[in-house]
Amino acid sequence: MPSYSISIKRSAAKSLRSIPKNRREKIKTLIYALAEAPRPPNCKKLAGGDSLYRIRVGDYRIVYEVRDTQLIILVVVIDHRSKAYRK
Repeated sequence: MPSYSISIKRSAAKSLRSIPKNRREKIKTLIYALAEAPRPPNCKKLAGGDSLYRIRVGDYRIVYEVRDTQLIILVVVIDHRSKAYRK
């Protein structure tokens, strides 16, 4: 299976910088693991979006889009669970 490339929206990268360092490292590790497994067992498909998925990391959520035809993972939102779905 080919490897996907990872792309992170500017707004998601900005919110990642505001997350405490210990959580930030875990989130980064999970994001880059998506290149090899875009739909890991702990991901959930989101209703309303054709190809949107989310991964839980403690109280934080990573919302991302899988573009299979282009082999791209686009990270859309990285935020606390109370704010992640309001965008």
